Amino acid sequence: MTGRLAQELKQTKPFANLEVEAFLNLVRTADQLNRDAAALLKPFDLTMAQYNVLRILRGAGDDGLPCGEIGARMVTHDPDITRLLDRLEKRGLTTRARAKDDRRVVIVRITTAGTALLARSDLDNAILGVHRRHFGHLDKPQLKHLIDLLESVRERLSAKS
Repeated sequence: MTGRLAQELKQTKPFANLEVEAFLNLVRTADQLNRDAAALLKPFDLTMAQYNVLRILRGAGDDGLPCGEIGARMVTHDPDITRLLDRLEKRGLTTRARAKDDRRVVIVRITTAGTALLARSDLDNAILGVHRRHFGHLDKPQLKHLIDLLESVRERLSAKS
């Protein structure tokens, strides 16, 4: 199995070390996973980040969430959450309003149209199907091991920040 990435990248020299090869494998794999999921969302005119926001807001219910809390819950970091929310609001999928008790806080809520988009198109099941296609060949111990390894890397990165 080792060396497959070098072949894919048409790399003629060896990688500097295993850490470099692991990093590049992770980035290449994440890119392929993201492109596959993005292709599923494209007919609904949604990006992965927009879909993530809609799911977060659906889970928050009628209370909605402050913008900063949405950003903290996102799977991927988005430096411009405001523009992301602008696009969703323009499509009528979310609304924003100032909090009554603190006018500095903006609360975002999913609209009926946003909830309907997720339900009507059955995006959740389609996304689950994509995940099964991506990872279904791995058994539970392999998946748990992969999760543990990835969490270990993120934990190390968090400790350094």
